Amino acid sequence: MKYIVILGDGMSDQPEIEHGGLTPLMAAQIPNIDRLAKLGRSGLLKTIPERLHPGSEVANLAVLGYDVEAVFEGRGVIEAASIGVALEEGDLALRCNLICISDEKIKNHSAGHISTSEAIELIDALNEKFGNEKVCFYPGVSYRHLLVIKGGNKSLKCIPPHDVTGTPVVDVLPSAANSAGEETANLLLDLIQGSRELLENHPINLIRKSEGKDPANSVWPWSPGYKPSMKTLKEMFGIGSGAVISAVDLIQGIGVYAGLDVIKVQGATGLYDTNYEGKAEAALEAIKTRDFVYLHIEASDEAGHEGNYDLKLKTIEYLDYRVVKYLVDEISKMDEPVAIAILPDHPTPWKLKTHTRDAVPFLIWYPGIKPDGVMRYDEIAAREGNYGTLQSQQFMQELLKSHN
Repeated sequence: MKYIVILGDGMSDQPEIEHGGLTPLMAAQIPNIDRLAKLGRSGLLKTIPERLHPGSEVANLAVLGYDVEAVFEGRGVIEAASIGVALEEGDLALRCNLICISDEKIKNHSAGHISTSEAIELIDALNEKFGNEKVCFYPGVSYRHLLVIKGGNKSLKCIPPHDVTGTPVVDVLPSAANSAGEETANLLLDLIQGSRELLENHPINLIRKSEGKDPANSVWPWSPGYKPSMKTLKEMFGIGSGAVISAVDLIQGIGVYAGLDVIKVQGATGLYDTNYEGKAEAALEAIKTRDFVYLHIEASDEAGHEGNYDLKLKTIEYLDYRVVKYLVDEISKMDEPVAIAILPDHPTPWKLKTHTRDAVPFLIWYPGIKPDGVMRYDEIAAREGNYGTLQSQQFMQELLKSHN
């Protein structure tokens, strides 16, 4: 048996009165995913341990079967792996967003989804001004970058910018969790203030403002940590070979630590306009020569962060007929059986514009599985599934039982 996990990031939601009590997932026309729900088995999965923040880094580690509380070291270290930054002993890595601040409030976490080429120029300027033997910025994709502080202390309180859009900057600045983190916290504050002074009138931002776009006028470091100690999926589960397909550095970095090949797809953006067909085709080619494929699609999460119900619904429908239909049709022609699982990592309710720790719906289908009577895939229907409510690591354990 081979395995494909299709992860619709942030796809689940909370019912709201103004849409007839229907979440985007419930309202979406998803006949192909619903068919798998009818033929397979469903359940709910709690991906976020109580003491951890409901971030994609935590949730995706849980989906892949890790004891997150034992291995989690922050988002920055994971993204360091994805862009080939080798961390040394004592290196503190932080995810570093380019954000837009307006009227002294965080307007958005993405600087209006700045392009990668524009962002690289800004990161280069930050390094030229502030980089030294202790501080270095590394460019990533779009608004998502990396900050490494040699000898930094992770005893910090850092708030993800996507959690606090519309909030006054002064209320959510990084701070020390205890006296050990004070020097590093002060350094972060200096870097934020310095970046604002440098970036406000940078030529890239002057052009963006003239075009009516949000400027990338500040950095925002968060999720600090050191290099983690993680086993590969082969070491944990005996999975011989695998691949991860994602437009997001974070997911690629998790794949590196998990021992998966990172497959990049041209035109994969992490947004609603991503190359769905290219990702589906890459997943099919990967599963022909590997035992496991983790296909991650970010678009629904970004629509949730933007507070856009209709766009989130559309991204879910895109996932259904541009990815799932193709894969199910093509896998049916293969000689070796393939198990398919579909789920989000966490909810990103469009009205809240941020992640929550609610359990997410999942389905598992493979040839010969006995259906459990669930007729469609959504947050409510999955409650009736035979799997009940699983806790983080149990999902991979149940998925891999399909070969028995």
